Amino acid sequence: MLGSGAGVVVSAAAWWDVTEAGQSRGACQAAADWATLPPGGARRVSPAAARAAEAPFAAGAFAALLLALALTVGRRFVRTHEQNEQSRRLAATVFEGSGDAVLITTPDARIVQVNPAFSAVTGYSAEEAIGRNPSMLASGRQDAQFYRAMWQAVLTVGVWQGEIWNRRKNGELYPEWLSIRSVYDRSGKPTYFVASFSDITETKRAQERLAHQAYHDALTGLPNRTLFRDRLDRALVGARTHGKVALLFIDLDRFNLVNDSLGHAAGDHVLQCVAARLKEIVQETDTIARIGGDEFAILLPGVGHGEQGIATAERVRAAFAQPFVVDGQEVFVSASIGITRSPDDGRDVDVLMQRAGTSMYRARKRGGDGFHLYTEALDRHGRGRLQRENQLRRALEAGQLLLHYQPQFELATGRLRGVEALLRWQHPELGMIPPAEFIPLAEETGLIVPIGAWVLETACRQAQAWQKAGFPAMVMSVNLSVRQFFREDIARLVMKAIDEYCLDARVLELEITESVAMDDAAYTIRTLEALAAGGVRVAIDDFGTGYSSLGQLKKMPVKVLKIDRAFVQDIADGNDDVEIVSAMITMAHRLGLKVVAEGVETAAQLAHLRAQQCDYAQGYLFSRPVAPADLERRLREWDFVYPAAPAPMPERA
Repeated sequence: MLGSGAGVVVSAAAWWDVTEAGQSRGACQAAADWATLPPGGARRVSPAAARAAEAPFAAGAFAALLLALALTVGRRFVRTHEQNEQSRRLAATVFEGSGDAVLITTPDARIVQVNPAFSAVTGYSAEEAIGRNPSMLASGRQDAQFYRAMWQAVLTVGVWQGEIWNRRKNGELYPEWLSIRSVYDRSGKPTYFVASFSDITETKRAQERLAHQAYHDALTGLPNRTLFRDRLDRALVGARTHGKVALLFIDLDRFNLVNDSLGHAAGDHVLQCVAARLKEIVQETDTIARIGGDEFAILLPGVGHGEQGIATAERVRAAFAQPFVVDGQEVFVSASIGITRSPDDGRDVDVLMQRAGTSMYRARKRGGDGFHLYTEALDRHGRGRLQRENQLRRALEAGQLLLHYQPQFELATGRLRGVEALLRWQHPELGMIPPAEFIPLAEETGLIVPIGAWVLETACRQAQAWQKAGFPAMVMSVNLSVRQFFREDIARLVMKAIDEYCLDARVLELEITESVAMDDAAYTIRTLEALAAGGVRVAIDDFGTGYSSLGQLKKMPVKVLKIDRAFVQDIADGNDDVEIVSAMITMAHRLGLKVVAEGVETAAQLAHLRAQQCDYAQGYLFSRPVAPADLERRLREWDFVYPAAPAPMPERA
């Protein structure tokens, strides 16, 4: 036995046998067996190798060993070469098939290789590019300092990447994302530079589209509120040295009627036409924006004086004087415009926009189709209005709201017909606030809905209390606001209040104004029929101040018309109101309706109404609206009959 080194000895002896050539061939076979077996593995030695192992160790054994090692190294070299060749083929495939353009240059800026993607992006073929300097792609947009910084990074860090503009063969400029890497030799010296890049034109376009969408209105293409604020801020900075800035805030009057009557597609078309007309009346340095909904704004930077804002507002009005055509139909739209100027009215974006909005609301409150310049007084009024709104929100919870009642009398007999519930606000500091000062505010803010519900419940509770106190049957008239009436559940809410206080439905009389009744005739008829089915009476308040359609009025289950006080005031003077009131009473009677005259203050007015056979009347002549306790005392004193009631009226013809 030769021990652990037997394999080597056997192999060495097998490589060289000086006595017999045949044995030499057997030794070669043995060496081959050794070379192919793993180290330490079990070796099954061929007979030739065994015979060689049994021979004495010859002087040529060392040479045989070297030959065996050479054979092993050779085979491994072949395998490594094949692997390297495969790697080169793989690298070539990646290089040729890469979606990114690739070019390779020498340190002296000479292109030595490009891939097909390079040709697709730049338009240069490989033959046209190889041997040339990459500067042939330069766009001229980057200066020498840019390139110095780029190559400084490549040479010191070994890599640079970033966005750059280059030029195609046809002269077209394009953006690309470029990455440059250094290739070093064993000594650390750069031998090649590999640049890969991709055309990011579509990416840039997508980014621009997103940016445009973020800062522009999708419908009109105008700048939106965000971009407008940015430009206003820049204009205010520039105004410190380049004159003033004017801001116009524009709101389209009653634009919701366009959407409601013609549809939102028609409304969108009108908004696009509005944007187009506004563009025609301003200069290139001005900015028009759609702030939201039907609101637009115009920025006039660097104006020399405030009159330019007024002149622009007049051009806006003139532009809207002509109708907009939607599907062959003419649509007229006017605008309310608020104007602020900087630095006179403020130097801050938020302040100017808020004050322009306040001015616009004042113009709209005056009827629209006009403009209003901001003033300090207007701002004080706005702050006072906001304070009043906050106080009104707390008034209902704090028990500051209350109802006063004004009696109505039958003119034929002088007997009490009923009362009208009228809302009052007893402010702890300001005293009794007139309804004209807070009811419009409640309507505008929507507070009228909870307040109206409270009024309805309180009036029903009071009617129940008077019934229990033994008062004669009387009507309780309650006003419904436009917001209340156009709630789909108004009939249910009314019937719930009646049931809760165990009232006969005929006790309650709901008053709606003439304009509310005619605003949506179909809804009005449907709602009034639901109320009438429950036994509730309905009266048309302020009759004569709107534009009623008698045809529609005949379809409504209305029982009472109330003549507005504006017509009653002058009937004793013999003017046109006399004929108007007479015609109203005659028309109402022919329609089977009762008539209540409001605002009766003199005996002469009362006499004229009785002569015209008016049914009922209320006003200061009988009593001001008073608290429940005061009214109870007064009615008991009168025995529920007006003490100055004249003789009965003659029978109607």
